[in-house]
Amino acid sequence: MDSEDSMEGLRPPRGPQRTGGTGLFRGPRPYLALRLSRRLRGWGGVSAMAAACVLTASLTLLPLAHTVDENAEKSAQRTATAVPATAAAECENPEASLRPSAADGPTIERIRQKGKLTVGVDQNSYRWGYRNSATGELEGFDIDLARAIAEDILGDRNAIIFRAIPTNLRIPALQNGTVDLVVRTMTVNCDRIQQVAFSTAYFLAGQQVLAPIGSPVTGYDGSLSGKRVCTAKGSTAYEELEKQSHGAVFKDKTVPNQLDCLVRLQLGEVDAVVTDNALAAGQAAQDPGVELKGKPFTTEYYGVAAKLGNDDLIRRVNQVLVGYRAGGENSPWMASYNRWLRTDLGATAGPPVPRYK
Repeated sequence: MDSEDSMEGLRPPRGPQRTGGTGLFRGPRPYLALRLSRRLRGWGGVSAMAAACVLTASLTLLPLAHTVDENAEKSAQRTATAVPATAAAECENPEASLRPSAADGPTIERIRQKGKLTVGVDQNSYRWGYRNSATGELEGFDIDLARAIAEDILGDRNAIIFRAIPTNLRIPALQNGTVDLVVRTMTVNCDRIQQVAFSTAYFLAGQQVLAPIGSPVTGYDGSLSGKRVCTAKGSTAYEELEKQSHGAVFKDKTVPNQLDCLVRLQLGEVDAVVTDNALAAGQAAQDPGVELKGKPFTTEYYGVAAKLGNDDLIRRVNQVLVGYRAGGENSPWMASYNRWLRTDLGATAGPPVPRYK
């Protein structure tokens, strides 16, 4: 199937919401949720039902056009660019990117000939890139930015094909040409800039721990010793746990997407989740039984990623970001932040200041 995900414009978020006083998601309880609600134990009825609802939602999300399958992972292992250890060690400012330009180039021309911008996104990260269960549409902070880029290059914010990509397949999808760009809460770091090209940073986050309210886990510290911790494959959270696990059990607890970690946490299969605090805040908003623990312990700059060598496209994205940030409180960036993220993350001073090479 070669369909596209066309939407008429952004609407107010109508994703998972909770009814007052119960903590349950609004809407009818699907058959799977009813069955699970009779079987789940652990945190009590509220969290059990929340687990059922989130699990059901993760199984019934409408597929995106050209969803990347797991077979791509085997191919990627054979073709992925090796990261030179010396290059990574000498990296000081990975978030520094090419200077912006509105000039056309070969990559831009290829996109125009296609008539569509193909973007790898998430459809499971609440507030960032997720399927609105009520409308079937993709919504979120990353989706807004992807549409702004499509509008600049093609003159139409709907001239876009979204492809759902698991965390660990973001880089392979760029390297093998499955997508033109990845806009998917992707952290810029020294290893990754050897494999793909990044725009300037459009968001600043940090790794943090998510665990049930009342859990003995207090943060990224010794309280993780012996605890089962879930992370997404190919994530910076997994890399940080490899450096310092604090005794956590995590290597056999990885999943393709972060939402799966929330489900496993709710089902009692893991004790905590380590992920970007920006994503964790969205997960906490979906479940009243979990909360962020401790403080962020890393600095994570999100960038838009493209294939190495597609410099004209990266310069064009950086030009879009110049306008996207402009205007202070009235900027498109701030409007998107206020719509999707302010409720969970609070007030912000604005986007990161861009750094250029």
